[in-house]
Amino acid sequence: MPLSKNCQIVQEYLDQFGLELQVRELEQSTRTAQDAADAVGCQLGQIVKSLIFRSAGRPLLFLVSGKNQLDVVYVSAQLHIKLEKADADFVRENTGFPIGGVPPVAHARQMEVYIDRDLMVYDLIWAAAGTPHAVFPIKSEDLPRITGGRLIDVQ
Repeated sequence: MPLSKNCQIVQEYLDQFGLELQVRELEQSTRTAQDAADAVGCQLGQIVKSLIFRSAGRPLLFLVSGKNQLDVVYVSAQLHIKLEKADADFVRENTGFPIGGVPPVAHARQMEVYIDRDLMVYDLIWAAAGTPHAVFPIKSEDLPRITGGRLIDVQ
């Protein structure tokens, strides 16, 4: 069965890295980290939450372990910027994807990416793939490579 449009966009982006990454569309919801962990049968910490914030009007992407909450005050101080939560329209406008399906890659606009260091303790992690019913597995060590992201502590 062919992938949906959003999933195809993500798959085409992933294909350029030669890592044999495969988008999987599921019947179960993957909208929340817990939904995704239940759907693929992994630990909550292995789920990559894609969180969009805004700073001075520009989008920033934080890829956070499903077991963690991003501490906005801590991260703002660490990065020396003011972070504001983005609304659904800002997220879709800048990523091209709906909340609950925002992948770590293939966004409509270029943005800075920050990766929760805690994701690196897992060999395999799972990220959203364009819809609230799609994910893809990736080795944690490959996430910085495909996103250009920088490792940080989020709490």
